[in-house]
Amino acid sequence: MNAKNNPGKRKFVYRILFLTIILLMIILIFIRNISPRQIDDVNPNRLCEEIYADRSQVLMIVPLLDNISIADNKHWCEYILRLNKSLGMHGVYHTPEEFNELRNDSYILLGMEEFKKCFGFYPTIFEAPELVLNRENRDLLRDRGFEVRGRTFNVFHKVYHCVDFDKNSYLVKLNKFIDLV
Repeated sequence: MNAKNNPGKRKFVYRILFLTIILLMIILIFIRNISPRQIDDVNPNRLCEEIYADRSQVLMIVPLLDNISIADNKHWCEYILRLNKSLGMHGVYHTPEEFNELRNDSYILLGMEEFKKCFGFYPTIFEAPELVLNRENRDLLRDRGFEVRGRTFNVFHKVYHCVDFDKNSYLVKLNKFIDLV
């Protein structure tokens, strides 16, 4: 007799399925709590709540937010270096769909150079803004030697966000939720 014809067996299958889903969720929450944390959208022109920046091991830097180079703010560059965190590049300009459009090597190099002017080294970690990255750009970044992070990384790690100095931003609320799960 299969589960369709036996209500007791069907109920048992649903219970096992439900318990499996709960167990997987618990495992995911555990993994997220022991994995290194990251904060995105780090830039001198964004507010990064100290609590989340402190908890993060990786800071994802936007080199040219609003067309302003991070290298123009030497005090900020020195401050970020003193935090002694891993640093990565989060887009070049951090515009929507920035890396869904086909980019060339000189575009990537522009962001890398601004990053290097600020910190003294090239980034080796890359994450596209809004996690939107087409295959060609991903391959270009990997050819450049980047560890490319995407949606899968965000599932298994807590990833916070800096905001546009708006304490009522949905990202402030999202950061609090991310901290819970």
